[in-house]
Amino acid sequence: MAIMMQGRDILRRAAAAAAASNSSRRMMSSSFASTTSPLFQSFKYDAPWLHYSEKDEHPTVKNFINGSFENPDTKGNIPLYDPSSNNVLSYVPESSSSTSTTLDTNTNTPSALDRAVKAAKEAYPAWSNTPVQTRQRLMLEYAHFLHKKEIREEIAYWITLEQGKTTADAMGDVWRGLEVVEAAARVGSEMMGDSLQNLASGLDTVSYRMPLGVCAGIAPFNFPAMIALWMYPLAIATGNTYILKPTEKAPSASLLLTKYLHDLGLPPGVVNIVNGSKDTVDGILTHPDIKAISFVGSNKAGEHIHDVGSKNGKRVQANLGAKNHATVMMEDADRASTIKAIVGAAFGAAGQRCMALSVVILVGDLEESKGWVQEFVEQADHLKVGNGFVEGVDVGPFISRDATERAEKTIQQSIDEGAACMLDGRGVAIEGFEKGNFLGPTVINLSDQQYIDPDKQITNPAYTEEIFAPVLTVLAVPTLDDAISISNKNAYGNGTAIFTTSGGAARKYQYEIEAGQVGINVPIPVPLPFFSFTGNKASIRGDVNFYGKAGVHFFTQLKTVTSNWQYGKGGDLGGVTMPVLGKK
Repeated sequence: MAIMMQGRDILRRAAAAAAASNSSRRMMSSSFASTTSPLFQSFKYDAPWLHYSEKDEHPTVKNFINGSFENPDTKGNIPLYDPSSNNVLSYVPESSSSTSTTLDTNTNTPSALDRAVKAAKEAYPAWSNTPVQTRQRLMLEYAHFLHKKEIREEIAYWITLEQGKTTADAMGDVWRGLEVVEAAARVGSEMMGDSLQNLASGLDTVSYRMPLGVCAGIAPFNFPAMIALWMYPLAIATGNTYILKPTEKAPSASLLLTKYLHDLGLPPGVVNIVNGSKDTVDGILTHPDIKAISFVGSNKAGEHIHDVGSKNGKRVQANLGAKNHATVMMEDADRASTIKAIVGAAFGAAGQRCMALSVVILVGDLEESKGWVQEFVEQADHLKVGNGFVEGVDVGPFISRDATERAEKTIQQSIDEGAACMLDGRGVAIEGFEKGNFLGPTVINLSDQQYIDPDKQITNPAYTEEIFAPVLTVLAVPTLDDAISISNKNAYGNGTAIFTTSGGAARKYQYEIEAGQVGINVPIPVPLPFFSFTGNKASIRGDVNFYGKAGVHFFTQLKTVTSNWQYGKGGDLGGVTMPVLGKK
């Protein structure tokens, strides 16, 4: 009865919060604005996760622990920049035990991470015992709330401000995450176990999918909303509680999304946000009460997270880097639509997405390939680079100055090693944003003079490095077999695509290519959450994928119950020898 009442209370609070949200969230109130730093006037929306101090020029980002925003233990020491201008927006604190050692010694106050884990652990018994249909209904209410355009616009605002992507792209970021929330609203059917009766007289076996306990997620900078929504909605819908560490480069979207969910009635402690960087990550990896960890990001970080997390007895899923190849059958591909698709997939989001098409292999005549390259250049050159808030901008800034310089260095190295730079996006200047992290679309041709030999290793850094930038590397080969061979030799296996109107070529490609996600005339084949995100090879660590059925399996474990109910007394309940069932 208590659980039923709790479920009804959650739904009542959800309805009340939805009704109140239209008046409580909008633009910041004048009374609040008048008591804060003048910098706050530059923000379009209220930001209750920012802590202002009279002595500090910039605010510090708060954590969200046990249902409320919490002032950081110390002033944030990680600067958060607007990538379009490199102006400091705020500072992000570390929440790990290692950075709070002094506090622990002097005040006996546990670190923010420890407090968050404690809140999640204490919330777990009641939440895991909340009926699955009640948890689903809350996810349904959450999805309905996020469907409101003004809500998605507010989240997108913080993404564009902190991460830099265009408003349209930020709206897509939110939408693709929202689809996973919708999937979490039907999680019950994916949690069903198995049963088999009468394995022996009166003996039956049934299996259940049970939640794990406290889980954690470490999210990347390139999709501040989508990847966070890949993680905690499915985790809590299956009965777990959660600790999310958003990227220190763009945390506001995750904080706002979590606030919304609690406004709708999620009990305190079920989802908690801790900010920080490597120290906080290491605290998560070694915390004894965290059972499972999800990560999306670079190979170096992901390999560390998988290794350390696994050594500490945690279940780990980690999506890592990529070098996605597109194969174009020049003789039969729809030329105009193919070029448009590849340009969009290569340069959208400034190339900062793990499913960007960074390599295109042109199959057919070498001289004809030069015409295709020229059309890539012409279309890419028409893309507008600039601040993500400016209407008409196609390519926003890089996340950091370091990332920009690394991409520029790789471009120069590729040229020094013989590549033909057909379009050079370095040195682009944006009026009014001269200090921003901008790099224009860049096209590098490794087949300007001859075909690529599939039997020889390609060593040019434009091909070997995951540049994570608006850089398209072009190869040309005479046959489809050559294109498949080159693609399969690449260490990564996140995604790939073929552009053709030949069913035979498409079928050959989909069966012989090794990458885990294949598009046929689809440039970025990210599956909808009816399925799972199935990158493979060096693009993943762990063996259980994100979202879909695999995601449910990651956040649950099997419990098998074998029962012996004899009708009447005197049944055989076993003896000293190994039981052999079903044998007369």
